[in-house]
Amino acid sequence: MKHLLNLLAAVALLVWGTHLVRTGVLRVFGANLRTMLARSMGNRFTAALSGMGVTALVQSSTATSLMTSSFVGQGLITLPAALAVMRGADVGTAMMSVLFSFDLSWLSPLFIFVGVVLFISRQASTAGRVGRVLIGLGLMLLALEMVVQASGPMLSSPIIKAMLGSLNSDIVMEVLMGSLLAILAYSSLAIVLLIAAMAASSVVPLDVALGLVLGANLGSGLLAVLTTAKSTVEVRQVTVGNLVFKLMGVVLVAPFIGLWLRHVHPHLPGAAQGVVLFHLGFNVVISLGFIAFTQWVAHWVTRLLPKPQGVQSRRPHHLDPSALSTPSLAISCAAREALYQADVVETMLVGVLDVIQKNDVQLAERLRKMDDEVDELYSSIKYYMTKISREALGEEESRRWTDIISFTINMEQVGDIIERVLLDIEDKKIKKGRQFSEAGTAEITELHRRLIDNLRLGMSVFLNGNVRDAQKLLEEKARFRDLERAYAATHLVRLSDKTVPSMETSSLHIDLISELKRINSHICSIAYPILDSAGALAPNRLRVANTPASEASLPS
Repeated sequence: MKHLLNLLAAVALLVWGTHLVRTGVLRVFGANLRTMLARSMGNRFTAALSGMGVTALVQSSTATSLMTSSFVGQGLITLPAALAVMRGADVGTAMMSVLFSFDLSWLSPLFIFVGVVLFISRQASTAGRVGRVLIGLGLMLLALEMVVQASGPMLSSPIIKAMLGSLNSDIVMEVLMGSLLAILAYSSLAIVLLIAAMAASSVVPLDVALGLVLGANLGSGLLAVLTTAKSTVEVRQVTVGNLVFKLMGVVLVAPFIGLWLRHVHPHLPGAAQGVVLFHLGFNVVISLGFIAFTQWVAHWVTRLLPKPQGVQSRRPHHLDPSALSTPSLAISCAAREALYQADVVETMLVGVLDVIQKNDVQLAERLRKMDDEVDELYSSIKYYMTKISREALGEEESRRWTDIISFTINMEQVGDIIERVLLDIEDKKIKKGRQFSEAGTAEITELHRRLIDNLRLGMSVFLNGNVRDAQKLLEEKARFRDLERAYAATHLVRLSDKTVPSMETSSLHIDLISELKRINSHICSIAYPILDSAGALAPNRLRVANTPASEASLPS
Protein backbone atom coordinates (compact mmCIF):
# COMPACT_ATOMS: atom_id res chain seq x y z
CA MET A 1 0.00 0.00 0.00
CA LYS A 2 2.83 2.36 0.88
CA HIS A 3 4.53 1.80 -2.49
CA LEU A 4 1.25 2.47 -4.31
CA LEU A 5 0.79 5.74 -2.42
CA ASN A 6 4.37 6.72 -3.24
CA LEU A 7 3.72 6.03 -6.92
CA LEU A 8 0.48 8.02 -6.91
CA ALA A 9 2.23 10.91 -5.16
CA ALA A 10 5.02 10.82 -7.76
CA VAL A 11 2.47 10.90 -10.60
CA ALA A 12 0.62 13.79 -8.97
CA LEU A 13 3.91 15.65 -8.55
CA LEU A 14 4.76 15.06 -12.20
CA VAL A 15 1.40 16.43 -13.33
CA TRP A 16 1.72 19.42 -11.00
CA GLY A 17 5.23 20.18 -12.25
CA THR A 18 3.98 20.12 -15.84
CA HIS A 19 1.17 22.50 -14.86
CA LEU A 20 3.63 24.93 -13.21
CA VAL A 21 5.85 24.99 -16.29
CA ARG A 22 2.92 25.50 -18.65
CA THR A 23 1.28 28.32 -16.69
CA GLY A 24 4.62 29.93 -15.89
CA VAL A 25 5.74 30.06 -19.52
CA LEU A 26 2.35 31.37 -20.65
CA ARG A 27 2.44 34.14 -18.04
CA VAL A 28 5.94 35.26 -19.04
CA PHE A 29 5.86 34.73 -22.81
CA GLY A 30 2.17 34.17 -23.53
CA ALA A 31 1.57 37.32 -25.58
CA ASN A 32 4.73 36.77 -27.65
CA LEU A 33 3.89 33.11 -28.24
CA ARG A 34 0.42 33.99 -29.46
CA THR A 35 1.88 36.67 -31.75
CA MET A 36 4.33 34.14 -33.17
CA LEU A 37 1.51 31.71 -33.85
CA ALA A 38 -0.66 34.37 -35.49
CA ARG A 39 2.16 35.56 -37.77
CA SER A 40 3.28 32.14 -38.99
CA MET A 41 0.17 31.16 -40.89
CA GLY A 42 1.57 31.93 -44.36
CA ASN A 43 1.68 28.22 -45.24
CA ARG A 44 1.07 24.98 -43.40
CA PHE A 45 4.76 24.14 -42.95
CA THR A 46 5.65 27.38 -41.15
CA ALA A 47 2.43 26.97 -39.17
CA ALA A 48 3.55 23.48 -38.12
CA LEU A 49 6.99 24.78 -37.11
CA SER A 50 5.46 27.53 -34.97
CA GLY A 51 3.17 24.99 -33.29
CA MET A 52 6.20 22.81 -32.59
CA GLY A 53 8.12 25.69 -31.02
CA VAL A 54 5.26 26.98 -28.89
CA THR A 55 4.39 23.51 -27.59
CA ALA A 56 8.03 22.77 -26.76
CA LEU A 57 8.00 25.85 -24.51
CA VAL A 58 4.61 25.42 -22.83
CA GLN A 59 4.97 21.60 -22.73
CA SER A 60 1.32 21.08 -23.57
CA SER A 61 -0.20 20.45 -26.98
CA THR A 62 -3.59 21.01 -25.30
CA ALA A 63 -2.63 24.59 -24.41
CA THR A 64 -1.48 25.20 -28.00
CA SER A 65 -4.74 23.71 -29.24
CA LEU A 66 -6.78 26.12 -27.11
CA MET A 67 -4.76 29.12 -28.33
CA THR A 68 -5.08 28.08 -31.96
CA SER A 69 -8.80 27.36 -31.59
CA SER A 70 -9.39 30.84 -30.20
CA PHE A 71 -7.70 32.34 -33.29
CA VAL A 72 -10.09 30.42 -35.53
CA GLY A 73 -13.03 31.50 -33.37
CA GLN A 74 -12.05 35.15 -33.83
CA GLY A 75 -11.61 34.71 -37.60
CA LEU A 76 -7.86 35.43 -37.48
CA ILE A 77 -6.74 32.19 -39.19
CA THR A 78 -8.34 29.49 -41.31
CA LEU A 79 -9.18 25.99 -40.13
CA PRO A 80 -6.56 24.23 -42.35
CA ALA A 81 -3.83 26.51 -40.96
CA ALA A 82 -4.94 25.72 -37.40
CA LEU A 83 -4.80 21.98 -38.11
CA ALA A 84 -1.28 22.42 -39.50
CA VAL A 85 -0.27 24.15 -36.24
CA MET A 86 -1.54 21.15 -34.31
CA ARG A 87 0.56 18.78 -36.41
CA GLY A 88 3.64 20.66 -35.24
CA ALA A 89 2.33 20.90 -31.67
CA ASP A 90 2.24 17.13 -31.32
CA VAL A 91 5.86 16.89 -32.49
CA GLY A 92 6.84 19.60 -30.01
CA THR A 93 5.47 17.78 -26.98
CA ALA A 94 7.07 14.52 -28.19
CA MET A 95 10.46 16.26 -28.43
CA MET A 96 10.16 17.40 -24.82
CA SER A 97 9.40 13.84 -23.70
CA VAL A 98 12.68 12.71 -25.35
CA LEU A 99 14.58 15.44 -23.51
CA PHE A 100 13.13 14.51 -20.13
CA SER A 101 13.89 10.82 -20.68
CA PHE A 102 17.60 11.49 -20.11
CA ASP A 103 19.03 11.32 -16.60
CA LEU A 104 18.69 14.94 -15.57
CA SER A 105 18.00 14.23 -11.90
CA TRP A 106 21.09 16.23 -10.88
CA LEU A 107 19.34 19.36 -12.20
CA SER A 108 16.28 18.89 -9.99
CA PRO A 109 17.68 20.35 -6.72
CA LEU A 110 19.34 23.20 -8.64
CA PHE A 111 16.15 24.16 -10.47
CA ILE A 112 14.02 23.97 -7.32
CA PHE A 113 16.46 26.01 -5.22
CA VAL A 114 16.96 28.77 -7.78
CA GLY A 115 13.26 28.79 -8.64
CA VAL A 116 12.12 29.16 -5.03
CA VAL A 117 14.62 31.98 -4.38
CA LEU A 118 13.42 33.89 -7.47
CA PHE A 119 9.73 33.22 -6.80
CA ILE A 120 9.81 34.30 -3.14
CA SER A 121 12.09 37.31 -3.56
CA ARG A 122 10.49 38.75 -6.73
CA GLN A 123 7.10 37.08 -6.94
CA ALA A 124 5.24 39.77 -8.87
CA SER A 125 8.00 40.35 -11.45
CA THR A 126 9.10 38.46 -14.56
CA ALA A 127 11.97 36.95 -12.60
CA GLY A 128 9.49 35.51 -10.11
CA ARG A 129 7.47 33.93 -12.91
CA VAL A 130 10.63 32.44 -14.41
CA GLY A 131 11.28 31.03 -10.94
CA ARG A 132 7.87 29.36 -11.12
CA VAL A 133 8.93 27.68 -14.38
CA LEU A 134 12.19 26.44 -12.81
CA ILE A 135 10.28 25.03 -9.83
CA GLY A 136 8.03 23.14 -12.24
CA LEU A 137 10.99 21.72 -14.16
CA GLY A 138 12.67 20.67 -10.91
CA LEU A 139 9.51 18.97 -9.68
CA MET A 140 9.09 17.10 -12.97
CA LEU A 141 12.64 15.72 -12.77
CA LEU A 142 12.19 14.84 -9.10
CA ALA A 143 8.87 13.14 -9.83
CA LEU A 144 10.37 10.99 -12.59
CA GLU A 145 13.05 9.78 -10.18
CA MET A 146 10.37 9.04 -7.57
CA VAL A 147 8.37 7.04 -10.13
CA VAL A 148 11.35 4.80 -10.79
CA GLN A 149 12.00 4.30 -7.07
CA ALA A 150 8.34 3.61 -6.19
CA SER A 151 7.57 1.30 -9.09
CA GLY A 152 10.41 -1.16 -8.44
CA PRO A 153 8.98 -2.80 -5.27
CA MET A 154 5.55 -3.13 -6.92
CA LEU A 155 6.84 -5.74 -9.37
CA SER A 156 6.41 -8.52 -6.83
CA SER A 157 2.74 -7.68 -6.20
CA PRO A 158 0.43 -10.41 -7.59
CA ILE A 159 -2.34 -7.84 -8.11
CA ILE A 160 -0.11 -5.68 -10.33
CA LYS A 161 1.00 -8.73 -12.31
CA ALA A 162 -2.62 -9.76 -12.84
CA MET A 163 -3.57 -6.25 -14.02
CA LEU A 164 -0.66 -6.10 -16.44
CA GLY A 165 -1.43 -9.58 -17.66
CA SER A 166 -4.92 -8.48 -18.60
CA LEU A 167 -3.43 -5.78 -20.80
CA ASN A 168 -0.90 -8.00 -22.54
CA SER A 169 -1.47 -8.22 -26.30
CA ASP A 170 -4.79 -6.34 -26.06
CA ILE A 171 -4.04 -3.22 -28.07
CA VAL A 172 -7.58 -1.85 -27.77
CA MET A 173 -7.50 -2.03 -23.96
CA GLU A 174 -4.02 -0.45 -23.90
CA VAL A 175 -5.13 2.46 -26.07
CA LEU A 176 -8.26 3.01 -23.96
CA MET A 177 -6.29 2.98 -20.69
CA GLY A 178 -3.63 5.34 -22.09
CA SER A 179 -6.38 7.72 -23.24
CA LEU A 180 -8.05 7.67 -19.84
CA LEU A 181 -4.76 8.38 -18.05
CA ALA A 182 -4.00 11.35 -20.34
CA ILE A 183 -7.46 12.83 -19.76
CA LEU A 184 -7.27 12.40 -15.98
CA ALA A 185 -3.77 13.87 -15.79
CA TYR A 186 -4.62 16.74 -18.22
CA SER A 187 -1.22 16.11 -19.82
CA SER A 188 -0.14 13.53 -22.35
CA LEU A 189 3.48 14.58 -21.75
CA ALA A 190 3.32 13.62 -18.08
CA ILE A 191 1.71 10.26 -18.91
CA VAL A 192 4.25 9.41 -21.63
CA LEU A 193 7.09 10.18 -19.19
CA LEU A 194 5.38 8.02 -16.56
CA ILE A 195 5.00 5.14 -19.03
CA ALA A 196 8.67 5.46 -20.00
CA ALA A 197 9.75 5.36 -16.35
CA MET A 198 7.56 2.33 -15.67
CA ALA A 199 8.88 0.54 -18.77
CA ALA A 200 12.45 1.22 -17.63
CA SER A 201 11.61 -0.39 -14.27
CA SER A 202 9.88 -3.35 -15.98
CA VAL A 203 6.57 -2.48 -14.32
CA VAL A 204 4.93 -2.81 -17.74
CA PRO A 205 6.13 -4.88 -20.72
CA LEU A 206 7.47 -2.81 -23.58
CA ASP A 207 4.72 -3.79 -26.03
CA VAL A 208 2.10 -2.72 -23.47
CA ALA A 209 3.96 0.55 -22.89
CA LEU A 210 3.86 1.36 -26.61
CA GLY A 211 0.12 0.69 -26.72
CA LEU A 212 -0.35 3.01 -23.74
CA VAL A 213 1.65 5.68 -25.58
CA LEU A 214 -0.73 5.49 -28.54
CA GLY A 215 -3.60 5.86 -26.10
CA ALA A 216 -1.97 8.88 -24.44
CA ASN A 217 -1.73 10.59 -27.84
CA LEU A 218 -5.37 9.86 -28.55
CA GLY A 219 -6.29 11.02 -25.04
CA SER A 220 -4.70 14.44 -25.57
CA GLY A 221 -6.95 14.91 -28.60
CA LEU A 222 -10.02 13.83 -26.63
CA LEU A 223 -9.04 16.18 -23.81
CA ALA A 224 -9.00 19.17 -26.17
CA VAL A 225 -12.42 18.18 -27.55
CA LEU A 226 -13.87 17.93 -24.03
CA THR A 227 -12.30 21.23 -22.98
CA THR A 228 -13.90 23.10 -25.90
CA ALA A 229 -17.21 21.22 -25.85
CA LYS A 230 -19.19 24.38 -25.00
CA SER A 231 -17.21 26.71 -27.27
CA THR A 232 -18.29 28.08 -30.63
CA VAL A 233 -18.47 25.88 -33.71
CA GLU A 234 -15.28 27.39 -35.16
CA VAL A 235 -13.32 26.46 -32.04
CA ARG A 236 -14.71 22.93 -31.87
CA GLN A 237 -13.83 22.35 -35.52
CA VAL A 238 -10.11 22.67 -34.66
CA THR A 239 -10.15 20.19 -31.78
CA VAL A 240 -12.33 17.68 -33.63
CA GLY A 241 -10.09 17.91 -36.71
CA ASN A 242 -7.03 17.33 -34.54
CA LEU A 243 -8.71 14.31 -32.96
CA VAL A 244 -9.41 12.92 -36.43
CA PHE A 245 -5.69 13.10 -37.27
CA LYS A 246 -4.75 11.36 -34.02
CA LEU A 247 -7.32 8.61 -34.55
CA MET A 248 -6.04 8.05 -38.09
CA GLY A 249 -2.49 7.88 -36.72
CA VAL A 250 -3.37 5.31 -34.05
CA VAL A 251 -5.16 3.11 -36.59
CA LEU A 252 -2.22 3.37 -38.98
CA VAL A 253 0.62 2.79 -36.49
CA ALA A 254 -0.88 0.23 -34.07
CA PRO A 255 -0.35 -2.78 -36.42
CA PHE A 256 3.37 -1.95 -36.71
CA ILE A 257 4.24 -2.07 -32.99
CA GLY A 258 5.66 -5.55 -33.48
CA LEU A 259 7.93 -4.35 -36.30
CA TRP A 260 9.23 -1.56 -34.05
CA LEU A 261 10.05 -4.05 -31.30
CA ARG A 262 11.84 -6.43 -33.68
CA HIS A 263 13.77 -4.02 -35.91
CA VAL A 264 14.15 -0.68 -34.13
CA HIS A 265 14.13 -1.26 -30.38
CA PRO A 266 17.23 -3.56 -30.30
CA HIS A 267 19.30 -0.58 -31.51
CA LEU A 268 18.09 1.74 -28.74
CA PRO A 269 19.93 2.17 -25.39
CA GLY A 270 16.99 1.26 -23.11
CA ALA A 271 13.28 0.80 -22.59
CA ALA A 272 12.64 4.39 -21.52
CA GLN A 273 14.35 5.76 -24.63
CA GLY A 274 12.43 3.24 -26.74
CA VAL A 275 9.11 4.52 -25.39
CA VAL A 276 9.80 8.23 -25.89
CA LEU A 277 11.38 7.71 -29.32
CA PHE A 278 8.34 5.66 -30.37
CA HIS A 279 6.20 8.57 -29.15
CA LEU A 280 8.32 10.99 -31.20
CA GLY A 281 8.31 8.73 -34.26
CA PHE A 282 4.54 8.35 -34.10
CA ASN A 283 3.99 12.11 -34.09
CA VAL A 284 6.57 12.80 -36.78
CA VAL A 285 5.02 10.17 -39.05
CA ILE A 286 1.44 11.42 -38.68
CA SER A 287 2.53 15.07 -38.90
CA LEU A 288 4.61 14.70 -42.06
CA GLY A 289 2.35 12.07 -43.56
CA PHE A 290 -0.94 13.84 -42.89
CA ILE A 291 -0.06 17.54 -43.21
CA ALA A 292 -1.01 17.38 -46.88
CA PHE A 293 -4.54 16.34 -45.83
CA THR A 294 -5.29 19.39 -43.65
CA GLN A 295 -7.52 20.89 -46.36
CA TRP A 296 -9.43 17.62 -46.77
CA VAL A 297 -9.91 17.09 -43.02
CA ALA A 298 -10.94 20.74 -42.61
CA HIS A 299 -13.59 20.29 -45.33
CA TRP A 300 -14.89 17.09 -43.70
CA VAL A 301 -15.01 18.66 -40.21
CA THR A 302 -16.80 21.72 -41.59
CA ARG A 303 -19.50 19.46 -43.00
CA LEU A 304 -19.70 17.54 -39.71
CA LEU A 305 -19.91 20.75 -37.63
CA PRO A 306 -21.46 23.40 -39.90
CA LYS A 307 -21.70 27.01 -38.75
CA PRO A 308 -25.23 28.06 -37.80
CA GLN A 309 -26.88 30.12 -40.53
CA GLY A 310 -28.96 33.23 -40.03
CA VAL A 311 -28.28 33.53 -36.31
CA GLN A 312 -27.07 36.88 -35.00
CA SER A 313 -24.68 35.96 -32.21
CA ARG A 314 -24.13 38.26 -29.27
CA ARG A 315 -21.19 36.28 -28.00
CA PRO A 316 -18.18 38.28 -26.80
CA HIS A 317 -15.75 39.22 -29.54
CA HIS A 318 -12.46 39.43 -27.62
CA LEU A 319 -12.82 37.37 -24.43
CA ASP A 320 -10.36 34.62 -25.32
CA PRO A 321 -10.51 31.70 -22.82
CA SER A 322 -7.02 30.51 -23.77
CA ALA A 323 -5.60 33.90 -22.69
CA LEU A 324 -6.66 33.34 -19.06
CA SER A 325 -3.43 31.46 -18.38
CA THR A 326 -1.58 34.68 -19.32
CA PRO A 327 -3.16 37.28 -16.97
CA SER A 328 -1.61 40.33 -18.66
CA LEU A 329 -2.99 39.15 -22.02
CA ALA A 330 -6.39 38.35 -20.50
CA ILE A 331 -6.53 41.91 -19.10
CA SER A 332 -5.95 43.25 -22.62
CA CYS A 333 -8.71 41.01 -24.01
CA ALA A 334 -11.14 42.28 -21.37
CA ALA A 335 -10.20 45.90 -22.12
CA ARG A 336 -10.89 45.37 -25.84
CA GLU A 337 -14.28 43.86 -25.02
CA ALA A 338 -15.07 46.78 -22.69
CA LEU A 339 -14.34 49.20 -25.55
CA TYR A 340 -16.69 47.18 -27.76
CA GLN A 341 -19.35 47.53 -25.05
CA ALA A 342 -18.75 51.30 -25.10
CA ASP A 343 -19.15 51.30 -28.90
CA VAL A 344 -22.60 49.75 -28.50
CA VAL A 345 -23.49 52.39 -25.89
CA GLU A 346 -22.28 55.15 -28.26
CA THR A 347 -24.53 53.79 -31.02
CA MET A 348 -27.49 53.93 -28.63
CA LEU A 349 -26.65 57.45 -27.51
CA VAL A 350 -26.19 58.78 -31.04
CA GLY A 351 -29.57 57.31 -32.02
CA VAL A 352 -31.42 59.11 -29.20
CA LEU A 353 -31.25 62.44 -31.01
CA ASP A 354 -32.61 60.88 -34.22
CA VAL A 355 -35.56 59.48 -32.25
CA ILE A 356 -36.25 62.94 -30.79
CA GLN A 357 -36.02 64.76 -34.11
CA LYS A 358 -37.77 62.20 -36.36
CA ASN A 359 -40.20 60.56 -33.90
CA ASP A 360 -38.92 57.19 -35.14
CA VAL A 361 -40.58 54.52 -32.98
CA GLN A 362 -38.93 51.61 -34.79
CA LEU A 363 -35.48 53.10 -34.25
CA ALA A 364 -36.30 53.62 -30.58
CA GLU A 365 -37.28 49.96 -30.25
CA ARG A 366 -34.04 48.79 -31.93
CA LEU A 367 -31.95 51.01 -29.68
CA ARG A 368 -33.72 49.75 -26.57
CA LYS A 369 -33.00 46.15 -27.57
CA MET A 370 -29.32 47.03 -27.82
CA ASP A 371 -29.33 47.51 -24.04
CA ASP A 372 -29.73 43.73 -23.77
CA GLU A 373 -26.43 43.36 -25.62
CA VAL A 374 -24.78 45.90 -23.29
CA ASP A 375 -26.01 43.93 -20.28
CA GLU A 376 -24.80 40.62 -21.74
CA LEU A 377 -21.39 42.10 -22.48
CA TYR A 378 -21.17 43.43 -18.94
CA SER A 379 -21.98 39.99 -17.52
CA SER A 380 -19.50 38.26 -19.85
CA ILE A 381 -16.68 40.68 -19.03
CA LYS A 382 -17.35 40.46 -15.31
CA TYR A 383 -17.38 36.65 -15.38
CA TYR A 384 -14.22 36.59 -17.52
CA MET A 385 -12.43 38.94 -15.12
CA THR A 386 -13.26 36.76 -12.12
CA LYS A 387 -11.40 33.90 -13.82
CA ILE A 388 -8.15 35.88 -14.04
CA SER A 389 -5.76 34.87 -11.26
CA ARG A 390 -5.36 38.00 -9.10
CA GLU A 391 -2.28 36.53 -7.41
CA ALA A 392 -0.44 36.51 -10.74
CA LEU A 393 -1.16 40.20 -11.40
CA GLY A 394 1.37 42.92 -10.68
CA GLU A 395 0.40 46.23 -9.08
CA GLU A 396 -0.23 47.96 -12.41
CA GLU A 397 -2.25 45.02 -13.75
CA SER A 398 -4.35 44.88 -10.55
CA ARG A 399 -5.15 48.56 -10.99
CA ARG A 400 -6.10 47.94 -14.61
CA TRP A 401 -8.33 45.04 -13.49
CA THR A 402 -10.25 47.44 -11.23
CA ASP A 403 -10.45 50.12 -13.95
CA ILE A 404 -12.01 47.66 -16.42
CA ILE A 405 -14.65 46.52 -13.93
CA SER A 406 -15.49 50.15 -13.08
CA PHE A 407 -15.68 51.11 -16.77
CA THR A 408 -18.02 48.25 -17.68
CA ILE A 409 -20.30 49.04 -14.72
CA ASN A 410 -20.57 52.67 -15.85
CA MET A 411 -21.32 51.65 -19.45
CA GLU A 412 -23.99 49.19 -18.28
CA GLN A 413 -25.65 51.92 -16.20
CA VAL A 414 -25.48 54.39 -19.11
CA GLY A 415 -27.21 51.80 -21.29
CA ASP A 416 -29.99 51.44 -18.70
CA ILE A 417 -30.50 55.21 -18.54
CA ILE A 418 -30.69 55.49 -22.33
CA GLU A 419 -33.32 52.74 -22.39
CA ARG A 420 -35.44 54.67 -19.86
CA VAL A 421 -34.98 57.91 -21.81
CA LEU A 422 -36.21 56.24 -25.01
CA LEU A 423 -39.28 54.89 -23.22
CA ASP A 424 -40.09 58.37 -21.88
CA ILE A 425 -39.70 59.91 -25.35
CA GLU A 426 -42.06 57.31 -26.82
CA ASP A 427 -44.69 57.69 -24.08
CA LYS A 428 -44.58 61.45 -23.46
CA LYS A 429 -43.69 62.83 -26.90
CA ILE A 430 -44.18 60.50 -29.87
CA LYS A 431 -47.43 58.81 -28.83
CA LYS A 432 -48.97 62.15 -27.78
CA GLY A 433 -47.78 63.95 -30.91
CA ARG A 434 -45.97 66.69 -29.02
CA GLN A 435 -42.88 68.70 -30.01
CA PHE A 436 -40.21 70.52 -28.07
CA SER A 437 -39.99 74.25 -28.58
CA GLU A 438 -37.35 75.49 -31.00
CA ALA A 439 -35.21 76.79 -28.13
CA GLY A 440 -35.71 73.58 -26.15
CA THR A 441 -34.66 71.45 -29.12
CA ALA A 442 -31.50 73.54 -29.51
CA GLU A 443 -30.64 73.05 -25.83
CA ILE A 444 -31.13 69.28 -25.98
CA THR A 445 -29.07 69.10 -29.18
CA GLU A 446 -26.21 71.02 -27.55
CA LEU A 447 -26.23 68.79 -24.46
CA HIS A 448 -26.36 65.69 -26.66
CA ARG A 449 -23.38 66.88 -28.75
CA ARG A 450 -21.30 67.51 -25.63
CA LEU A 451 -22.32 64.12 -24.27
CA ILE A 452 -21.10 62.30 -27.39
CA ASP A 453 -17.79 64.21 -27.24
CA ASN A 454 -17.36 63.35 -23.57
CA LEU A 455 -18.11 59.67 -24.17
CA ARG A 456 -15.44 59.50 -26.87
CA LEU A 457 -12.99 61.35 -24.63
CA GLY A 458 -13.83 58.92 -21.81
CA MET A 459 -13.11 55.94 -24.07
CA SER A 460 -9.76 57.51 -24.94
CA VAL A 461 -8.97 58.03 -21.24
CA PHE A 462 -9.84 54.41 -20.50
CA LEU A 463 -7.69 53.17 -23.37
CA ASN A 464 -4.62 55.37 -22.89
CA GLY A 465 -4.78 56.43 -19.25
CA ASN A 466 -3.69 59.98 -20.18
CA VAL A 467 -3.81 62.18 -17.07
CA ARG A 468 -4.32 65.42 -19.02
CA ASP A 469 -7.31 63.97 -20.87
CA ALA A 470 -8.70 62.70 -17.55
CA GLN A 471 -8.44 66.22 -16.10
CA LYS A 472 -10.16 67.60 -19.19
CA LEU A 473 -12.98 65.08 -18.72
CA LEU A 474 -13.58 66.27 -15.15
CA GLU A 475 -13.54 69.88 -16.36
CA GLU A 476 -16.22 68.92 -18.88
CA LYS A 477 -18.28 67.46 -16.03
CA ALA A 478 -18.40 70.87 -14.32
CA ARG A 479 -19.25 72.65 -17.58
CA PHE A 480 -22.03 70.17 -18.36
CA ARG A 481 -23.52 70.62 -14.87
CA ASP A 482 -23.52 74.41 -15.23
CA LEU A 483 -25.07 74.16 -18.69
CA GLU A 484 -27.82 71.82 -17.43
CA ARG A 485 -28.70 74.32 -14.66
CA ALA A 486 -28.77 77.22 -17.13
CA TYR A 487 -31.03 75.32 -19.55
CA ALA A 488 -33.39 74.35 -16.72
CA ALA A 489 -33.66 78.04 -15.80
CA THR A 490 -34.35 79.16 -19.39
CA HIS A 491 -37.00 76.46 -19.66
CA LEU A 492 -38.75 77.95 -16.61
CA VAL A 493 -38.62 81.35 -18.28
CA ARG A 494 -40.39 79.90 -21.33
CA LEU A 495 -43.02 78.40 -19.04
CA SER A 496 -43.64 81.79 -17.45
CA ASP A 497 -44.03 83.22 -20.96
CA LYS A 498 -46.66 80.50 -21.57
CA THR A 499 -44.86 79.02 -24.59
CA VAL A 500 -47.22 76.19 -25.60
CA PRO A 501 -44.66 73.56 -26.76
CA SER A 502 -42.64 74.15 -23.59
CA MET A 503 -45.72 73.74 -21.42
CA GLU A 504 -46.72 70.48 -23.18
CA THR A 505 -43.25 68.90 -22.91
CA SER A 506 -42.13 70.46 -19.62
CA SER A 507 -41.96 67.26 -17.60
CA LEU A 508 -40.14 65.38 -20.37
CA HIS A 509 -37.75 68.28 -21.01
CA ILE A 510 -36.67 68.58 -17.36
CA ASP A 511 -36.36 64.81 -16.97
CA LEU A 512 -34.41 64.51 -20.22
CA ILE A 513 -31.72 67.09 -19.42
CA SER A 514 -31.46 65.62 -15.92
CA GLU A 515 -30.92 62.12 -17.33
CA LEU A 516 -28.34 63.45 -19.79
CA LYS A 517 -26.48 64.95 -16.83
CA ARG A 518 -26.57 61.57 -15.07
CA ILE A 519 -25.16 59.89 -18.17
CA ASN A 520 -22.40 62.51 -18.26
CA SER A 521 -21.58 61.83 -14.60
CA HIS A 522 -21.12 58.11 -15.31
CA ILE A 523 -18.89 58.92 -18.28
CA CYS A 524 -16.77 61.40 -16.36
CA SER A 525 -16.28 58.95 -13.48
CA ILE A 526 -13.94 57.08 -15.85
CA ALA A 527 -11.38 59.78 -15.04
CA TYR A 528 -11.29 59.20 -11.27
CA PRO A 529 -9.19 55.98 -11.17
CA ILE A 530 -6.68 57.50 -13.62
CA LEU A 531 -6.31 60.70 -11.62
CA ASP A 532 -6.25 58.84 -8.32
CA SER A 533 -3.39 56.56 -9.42
CA ALA A 534 -1.49 59.65 -10.65
CA GLY A 535 -2.03 61.44 -7.32
CA ALA A 536 -3.95 64.25 -9.03
CA LEU A 537 -7.09 64.02 -6.85
CA ALA A 538 -7.50 65.92 -3.60
CA PRO A 539 -8.33 63.67 -0.62
CA ASN A 540 -11.55 65.65 0.04
CA ARG A 541 -13.50 67.61 -2.55
CA LEU A 542 -15.52 69.53 0.12
CA ARG A 543 -14.50 73.16 0.37
CA VAL A 544 -13.40 74.07 3.89
CA ALA A 545 -15.23 77.12 5.26
CA ASN A 546 -12.89 79.65 6.87
CA THR A 547 -15.29 82.52 7.52
CA PRO A 548 -15.55 83.87 11.09
CA ALA A 549 -19.20 82.82 11.24
CA SER A 550 -18.34 79.24 10.50
CA GLU A 551 -15.49 79.31 12.97
CA ALA A 552 -17.84 80.67 15.59
CA SER A 553 -20.14 77.72 15.09
CA LEU A 554 -17.41 75.24 15.97
CA PRO A 555 -17.38 73.95 19.55
CA SER A 556 -14.64 75.35 21.74
